[in-house]
Amino acid sequence: MSRRALSDLPPDTFDDGRDAERDETADEPEAGLSETEAPEIDFDFEAGAVQAGTEVIRRFWSTLPSSPGVYRMFDHRGDVLYVGKAKNLKARVGSYARGQAHSNRIARMISQTAAMEFVTTATETEALLLEANLIKQLKPRFNVLMRDDKSFPYILVTDDGPAPQIVKHRGARRRKGNYYGPFASVWAVNRTVNALQRAFLLRTCTDSYYENRTRPCLLYQIKRCSGPCTGEIGPEDYAAMADSARAFLAGKSNAVKDRMRAEMQAASETMEFERAARFRDRIAALSAIQGVQGVNTQGVEEADVFALDEQAGQFCIEVFFFRNFQNWGNRAYFPKADRTMTPDEVLGSFIGQFYDDKPAPRTVLTSHAIEDAELVAAALSSRVEYRVEIHRPSRGERKNLVDYAQRNAKEALARRLADTASQGKLLAALGQAFGLDRAPRRIEVYDNSHIMGTNAVGGMIVAGPTGFMKAHYRTFNIKSEDLTPGDDYGMMREVLQRRFKRLVKEAPRTEREAAASAAEGGVPEPVPAPADESEAFPAWPDLVLIDGGKGQLDAARAALEEVGVAGVPLIGVAKGRDRDAGRETFFVPGRPPFKLPPRDPTLYFVQRLRDEAHRFAIGSHRAKRKREMVRNPLDEIAGIGPSRKRALLHHFGTVKAIERAAFEDLARTPGVNAATARAVYDFFHAGA
Repeated sequence: MSRRALSDLPPDTFDDGRDAERDETADEPEAGLSETEAPEIDFDFEAGAVQAGTEVIRRFWSTLPSSPGVYRMFDHRGDVLYVGKAKNLKARVGSYARGQAHSNRIARMISQTAAMEFVTTATETEALLLEANLIKQLKPRFNVLMRDDKSFPYILVTDDGPAPQIVKHRGARRRKGNYYGPFASVWAVNRTVNALQRAFLLRTCTDSYYENRTRPCLLYQIKRCSGPCTGEIGPEDYAAMADSARAFLAGKSNAVKDRMRAEMQAASETMEFERAARFRDRIAALSAIQGVQGVNTQGVEEADVFALDEQAGQFCIEVFFFRNFQNWGNRAYFPKADRTMTPDEVLGSFIGQFYDDKPAPRTVLTSHAIEDAELVAAALSSRVEYRVEIHRPSRGERKNLVDYAQRNAKEALARRLADTASQGKLLAALGQAFGLDRAPRRIEVYDNSHIMGTNAVGGMIVAGPTGFMKAHYRTFNIKSEDLTPGDDYGMMREVLQRRFKRLVKEAPRTEREAAASAAEGGVPEPVPAPADESEAFPAWPDLVLIDGGKGQLDAARAALEEVGVAGVPLIGVAKGRDRDAGRETFFVPGRPPFKLPPRDPTLYFVQRLRDEAHRFAIGSHRAKRKREMVRNPLDEIAGIGPSRKRALLHHFGTVKAIERAAFEDLARTPGVNAATARAVYDFFHAGA
């Protein structure tokens, strides 16, 4: 499964259809390929480039098996152009080199193909799963790409600690317990967990905090926890409350509320009015959870709803999550796809990537009839212990849910197009204000944050045609030991050197070489925009903003010169007197300092960029400082994991007590052996 150099390929074997294969979708065998055949293109394209790519594909085609698998196309730089799956690799790859008309997108892809790789699989289902995984990992230029691929939050009721805990969970499911979700947003999870705390009084604290309590915490006082840590509630009663919470989250909400109503009525009849009031409040909390879910269902217990809308060559897919007859939120996605692709193709590829790292529900409802729906359903079913159904409803409640999701998709895409148009105008105005020949597509803004030089952090935020691109944000922990504490210029030099050294290594500027020859000290001429504006978001910035004046700007220029980078426009943004917004002074190499007119939309846009960089840098600094403040010395000892650290703290109470303890006392700690005790003792008494 290695990429083969073109010089190592065997000679062509396309002889009069002798090795031609049946196309996957055809009923009759296709005519064979010959070396004299030239592809027929249905649009004005560089025929030589297409024919060269066709010849590359033909060479690989000649030795392919007629089995299921996944193929990858590479350009001359080794970047992945496309990932596809096939029931018959030989037939599928051969279709790219036959004398058939191709769409603009396919012809462009063929013209850039310089090499291919193949992976054979046992079944077409395995090929589909592998294809989705590779697309998410490699992000090929010509595939449908799922954006904003953040993991969804879940609610976890643990079953691996001293008492069940209810927490928000995101990521791999390594902890033992029951997971409920997904929820569309962290806000929805937090709201639900808060209501469940009021209803079932389950703890949310960590195990180490729980095990070291000697009296109930504040949550017990405000009736958000039943206090199992100090025995305020018995283990059996607490376990019963945890079971009720699991039952409610599993969809048995009416049974749980009926049980609580019976308890409230019984307490009222025996004149235990305070106890009855507590049940009343718990029932109200559960009703609040059900009442704010938005559109709920009567006949759909568990389903994900996918609805697609297309406008102006862009796509929006709205996903609604229904669990236990409740709407657990929705999220809009804006996948990257060529405008020549049909909605069915976009939605089908998106669903395969969407469930690559998460289990599918029993029912998936779609607004369009996706290609190979049965195959996709079989692939999703192979990952879970139940059968997954993919269905495009035509009537009834399911159709109403899809229509509701599609209205939301239409509105979300309309809002995005309006925001993008407004953002485009701001970018154009910004390019004009700073003397650029075209609107910048990628803007990077840098800022530093520290307190007297401690916990110094550099932050980089990125903005583009769709607003802030938070997936591209980066933090830089200042590492240089030669810097004087508080040396902002030195910090800026380090941040930019590290950023652009890596950029030069990972994304060489082939098409931007012309900009490197611009006159030194002036704003270089930007590279013309690519012919295909739908290409991936650029790796190199078209404009770099530095939070600071002439000194910061000079430090930034020196950093780029040391790395050997030229042709990147640098702008310094100095705050006004008394740091007043609206009085910023701009420093541009080769021009005298200047200001923008008050109330200029471009000025407000720059302020937003600078403030976002400031917010991000300060937030990163505070997070680092907080980690330093709460860092436990036991974490630095090799061989001390969470369980042994918990045993030591439980036995001695504090780190100070562990530090003062004799070796014999450490060795007598339950769960700590002699070797661990020696490691702890030597750590605290080194050099004594």
